[in-house]
Amino acid sequence: MNTLSLERQSQILSALVEGNSVRSTSRMSGTHIGTILSLLRRAGDGCEHLMDGMMRNLSCNRLELDEIWAYVQMKQKRAAQYPERKPEIGDFYTFVALDAETKLVPAFRVGKRTWSECDAFISDLRSRLISRPQISTDAFAGYYGSIRRAFDSQVDYAQITKVFASDANWGRYSPPVLISSIRENLIGSPDEDFISTSYVERQNLTMRMSMRRFTRLTNAFSKKLENLKAAVALHFAHYNLVRIHKTLRCTPAMAAGVADRLWSVEDLLGTIQ
Repeated sequence: MNTLSLERQSQILSALVEGNSVRSTSRMSGTHIGTILSLLRRAGDGCEHLMDGMMRNLSCNRLELDEIWAYVQMKQKRAAQYPERKPEIGDFYTFVALDAETKLVPAFRVGKRTWSECDAFISDLRSRLISRPQISTDAFAGYYGSIRRAFDSQVDYAQITKVFASDANWGRYSPPVLISSIRENLIGSPDEDFISTSYVERQNLTMRMSMRRFTRLTNAFSKKLENLKAAVALHFAHYNLVRIHKTLRCTPAMAAGVADRLWSVEDLLGTIQ
């Protein structure tokens, strides 16, 4: 990483966060794949520590939580043949919390879709907040217990369950038809008008468009878990601090009062090195 100029490093990371694969970035920049992956991992570690320090004492009033699927090295069906490697291969989920008002992502976590990982994610989110939030999630069973334990009664929490038609005629790559959404108040008194996961689901699309390893129906995937975690940390640091949200006309960090200026990729690199 130190053998590359700051400008070259910025060009490489900019290509990665705009959805280019490691191989295409290597071809465009003339940089070896191993060098790019080394840069990604070091930048990802730095971004994770940067976000951990900046995302503190937040006043997030409406949070939407969701989890997005990816896989490492092989899909879960094949990974089941290697139980000794279960912690590092197969299906992985990125838990994401998004502030519906500022579009800030205060917390995220990459792991298996288990109750223990959900517990860790919710506990981390709770440690960053000073406000009593309203939280909306999907119907993943792990959320309720984790939120109750972490927030006690200092939260307004509701789940939204989407019911889809089971129509055998819809195409293989077409989404099923949404029939209805069932909202259930579970803790406190959440405002019915704001029980939604629409914004965080839109963030899922941003992730799939911005990280090649999340793109569906392609041969792009993470070969190592550390690469996946590094790419996610880099994405959210760039999303929060560098990327201008078109609706807000500023970055989510500026909208939330976490940052007072627009960062560049060079600023990001200079801070984390």
